[in-house]
Amino acid sequence: MEQVIIGVDPHKLSATIEVVDEHERVLGSGRFSTDRAGYAAMRRYAKSWPDRVWAVEGANGVGRPLAQRLLEAGERVLDVPAKLAARVRLFDTGHNRKTDALDAHSIAVVAVRTANLRVLRVDGELEALRLLSDRREALTRRRVQTVDRLQALLAELLPGQAKRDITTGQAKAMLARVRPRDIAGKTRRRIAAEELAELVVVEAKIKKASAELKSMVLARDSRLMNLPGVGPVVAARVLADVGDVARFADRNRFASWAGTAPLDASSGEQNRHRLSRAGNRRMNHMIHIAAVTQLRCNTEGRAYYRRKRADGKKPMEAMRCLKRRISDAIYRQLVADAQRAVAADAVEEIGAGPGGHCGATQESSAVDLPPHIDTSDQPLPGPAYATLPRAPGLANPHAASAPQPPRRRAGAVKVERPTGRTTLTATSAGAPSSKPKPRP
Repeated sequence: MEQVIIGVDPHKLSATIEVVDEHERVLGSGRFSTDRAGYAAMRRYAKSWPDRVWAVEGANGVGRPLAQRLLEAGERVLDVPAKLAARVRLFDTGHNRKTDALDAHSIAVVAVRTANLRVLRVDGELEALRLLSDRREALTRRRVQTVDRLQALLAELLPGQAKRDITTGQAKAMLARVRPRDIAGKTRRRIAAEELAELVVVEAKIKKASAELKSMVLARDSRLMNLPGVGPVVAARVLADVGDVARFADRNRFASWAGTAPLDASSGEQNRHRLSRAGNRRMNHMIHIAAVTQLRCNTEGRAYYRRKRADGKKPMEAMRCLKRRISDAIYRQLVADAQRAVAADAVEEIGAGPGGHCGATQESSAVDLPPHIDTSDQPLPGPAYATLPRAPGLANPHAASAPQPPRRRAGAVKVERPTGRTTLTATSAGAPSSKPKPRP
């Protein structure tokens, strides 16, 4: 049987599917719930097509739970961007009507027509990294909210003494000086003490989560933290959201996905670009954190930012230029890590003796789609002629054995015509001379 595509429009409580073949002919459809019974019924329905591929819309969003269940069951799953599905629905018949059945059909059509969709795979470590990153992000938001409430209470207890960036030690010292006597003041101080205790607990959890993220990033043999301004939190979020870097053809695609590539807004003789609000905003925020960190320290990023400011760019324009450079550096590091991982896997599979080579492979690229790298079986040529004059006084141990190029008068260029019998020689004075060529 030929291969079929099962387009899935996922929701929290239901999933609508449509089965099409390689010619986009509809072979089946259905709507199932996402509980155990509905999931089992959907799997039984799909068993009618042994050679099947699941295309799930938004596998990093609302479709993540269903995609993970399919991957754990050994199914082949593709990630279909919602933008591509909406584009197919717009140009299809039906006046852009949006229903679950039409969405499933559009998703299946995208999977049939697009050859370089992201192929999902099971990676427990990466999933754990994503969960821990989300957990720390939620704790960070909770800390900000707690600090805001605590500062509001301290501003009422100690007017004119509230600090902008308050720490737990400073808050404890400020509360120790307050002894209200009225019922409202006592209640306000008690609530402030409770907020302070909650802040201490949240900061301890954030510190623990950061340490776990650092150990997990190092366990994946990633060197993202070697980049200036990239700490364990930024590196963990990059790894969790990027997944497989091979899905980006080059650094420009990566920058467009991260929202660091400007949009062309040129018109006529005016050549300008504007800020892009598209892309992964969470990734853009991580790159912004790295850029701000570089500006605070004495790094190459700060020197680059100052050069852009000296060229006449505004502060935000120079910041966008810096973020693009950081985006390119992150992409290069991800590619290098992927290539190193592929090389390590090749060594482990093939094996190499001490001081030996594991052999060459044509399927070792992490960025080429498809990953074909040309190799050369030609032998190396002989020793090349010296192109620079040797310094006087230095002996050449290989002068007797190495072939020497024929000497030629300075400024003379010899030009031979294959069809004529004479050779024209241009001298340094520019006057050509003709010399008869002897017959063989």
